Amino acid sequence: MEQVLLLDDAGNEIGVADKAGVHHADTPLHLAFSSYVFDREGRFLLTRRAGHKKTWPGVWTNSCCGHPAPGEPIADGVSRRLANELGLPGPHEIDLVLPRFRYRAVMGNGVVENEMCPVFRVVVAGAPEPMANPDEVDVAKWLPWRDFAATVLDGTRAVSPWCVLQVRELAALGPDPLAWPVGDLAALPAAVR
Repeated sequence: MEQVLLLDDAGNEIGVADKAGVHHADTPLHLAFSSYVFDREGRFLLTRRAGHKKTWPGVWTNSCCGHPAPGEPIADGVSRRLANELGLPGPHEIDLVLPRFRYRAVMGNGVVENEMCPVFRVVVAGAPEPMANPDEVDVAKWLPWRDFAATVLDGTRAVSPWCVLQVRELAALGPDPLAWPVGDLAALPAAVR
C-alpha cells in the first residue's frame, strides 16, 4: 500500500497515511512533487491523466506527479514515478527548480488536493513508452515549451490547476527551461531536507 507523508504548515512530517484514502473533501496537507520533463532540445513532455483517476481524471498536466515514500529521497521518488508512469528509466538529470511550491485545489465534486509540492526539471535522453502505465497516464506528447507556456498563461490551454500555478512561476525563471536556475535544497519542506 502506497503511503504519503502528512505535514504541518512548516513542512515537518507529522505522520503517514495511505494514499488511497488521503484525497477527499478534507484532504490533509501532505508531501508531493511535480516534474517537468524535457528532452535535450528543450521540448516539454505534456501528459493527460488517466480517465479513471480520483483527482482530475482526463486532465492535461505536467509530465509526472507523485508522492515520495516515507524515508525516500524526493529525487528518488521523481525517478521512480518517471519509470512507473512513463516508462522512462534512469538515470535522469533531475534539478529542483521550485522548492517552496504549495497549493490547494478543489474539484467540482468536492475532492481536495492539498500539497507541499516541490517542482523538478528533468532532462531525459529517451522517449516515453506509449501506454507504460494506463492507470496513471493515457496520452503523452512533446511540445515546444514556449508554445505550451504561452497557451497556459493566456488561458487557451486547459490544464490542471496546479500546472497553471506552476507554469506561472516557471515562466518567471526565464524562457529557456534548460537554463532555469537550480533551486535551494535548504528551501525544501523540512520533511525531505
